[in-house]
Amino acid sequence: MIRILANDGIDASGKAQLEAAGFEVVTEKVAQENLATELQKFDAILVRSATKVRKDLIEACPNLKLIGRGGVGMDNIDVEYAKQKGIKVINTPASSSISVAELVFAHLFSGIRFLQHTNRIMPTEGNTRFAELKKTASNAIELQGKTMGIYGFGRIGQEVAKIAVGMGMKVLAFDPYVSAVDLVLNLPMLGSNSRVKVTINTVSEQSVIAQSDFITFHIPFNEGDKAPIDAEKMAKMKKGVGLVNCSRGGVISEADLLAALESGHVSFAGLDVFEKEPPVNMAILQHPHVSLSPHVGGSTKEAQNRISLELAEKVIEFFSN
Repeated sequence: MIRILANDGIDASGKAQLEAAGFEVVTEKVAQENLATELQKFDAILVRSATKVRKDLIEACPNLKLIGRGGVGMDNIDVEYAKQKGIKVINTPASSSISVAELVFAHLFSGIRFLQHTNRIMPTEGNTRFAELKKTASNAIELQGKTMGIYGFGRIGQEVAKIAVGMGMKVLAFDPYVSAVDLVLNLPMLGSNSRVKVTINTVSEQSVIAQSDFITFHIPFNEGDKAPIDAEKMAKMKKGVGLVNCSRGGVISEADLLAALESGHVSFAGLDVFEKEPPVNMAILQHPHVSLSPHVGGSTKEAQNRISLELAEKVIEFFSN
């Protein structure tokens, strides 16, 4: 029997599908330092973002035939080395796109309406600082009519664009590998004509950086690389720009972001990911103009179900062949 370790868990629907196909699925978490030993008993490992499958672990487990990543990015897996060793690597690029895109807008709404600030203070000082908070939050702005910059126009970026278009925003998208995309908006209220096509032509990086009121980032990033969004890039952005990072920690330099927030050049930031996780930069965590979430972009019930089913289908297909 083929044994699979789902070390970061798997939704019940996907586990049931694998078990129905004759696989044994173990979901009990194995600590990173014990994986090299425990994985000797398995044919495949399924992970999310927590478990790291690096070269040393791959080297120690020649029995592995498959590594599966529930989600899009695979920066926690040494993909090329695994392939060199004849190990198949799969992921689920489409399953969590909607969930991540919706979280982008959760952070945007928090930022423009000062929710990250008022939600921290109201529970303890709302009765004494009500007028002050009301005055601060009355400086809010609307998203409609503003320019949404999308830096990285893959599946998630395209889902962000759909929401932005539906809200009446102008969309500027940059991606060196994409020239144009036909977005299909599903509008059930239109009945039989519920699917509306909108074409988005990508623009230059400079256009997105310089012309956007808000910028969301959806690009890969490898730990240890230089942050692509640093002080130099931020200086070229509009004064008062809002930034959202629900892609990879390290895409935005936290030190440079903090300086830009302090100067007011960046009005707010929404962060789901951090340079180190758990995060260690308390100045970022406690800043009144930073909206925070604990790396949960793709962690909705719907996304988890889609991820588990897509993983299960790919695992079954691989071992069937």
